[in-house]
Amino acid sequence: MKTVIRPARQTDKNDLVFLLKNISQFKPYELTVAQELIDEYLCQGTSSGYYILVALEADVLAGYICYGPTPLTESTWDIYWEAVSPTLQGKGIGRALIESAEANICAIGGHLILIETSSSPAYENTRKFYVSNGYQLASCIPDFYAPNDDRLTYCKKL
Repeated sequence: MKTVIRPARQTDKNDLVFLLKNISQFKPYELTVAQELIDEYLCQGTSSGYYILVALEADVLAGYICYGPTPLTESTWDIYWEAVSPTLQGKGIGRALIESAEANICAIGGHLILIETSSSPAYENTRKFYVSNGYQLASCIPDFYAPNDDRLTYCKKL
């Protein structure tokens, strides 16, 4: 089955919220922020500063990625959120989303992508995913999220 990647639409909102609520790593306050970014994008489009792509499998929302230009930089971009339905992880959907985002960023003139994540054991597979997609660990801020939970920043030059 072929994964279809397209920009998010207003009709995707309920499915996006459902997807996020089924990702066990996300804390309630993180879900609030993710939903705020979705709302901003759905109301304002890319003028919000965010871009959101969704992945569909057999017309069912399987994942999404949210990214945008990093403020105060010329061509650096952040990937803020990426999630794939737990039942569909490991099937290439996350890779298809990140490759689509990278292609869009490159087409707009971006040259560097940053991704921040947690050092907690719950995010080990996430960190492995970034490395397998060509991202390198660029920095670590100890105890950023909580004691013993560092902020790790991965980067990739396009």
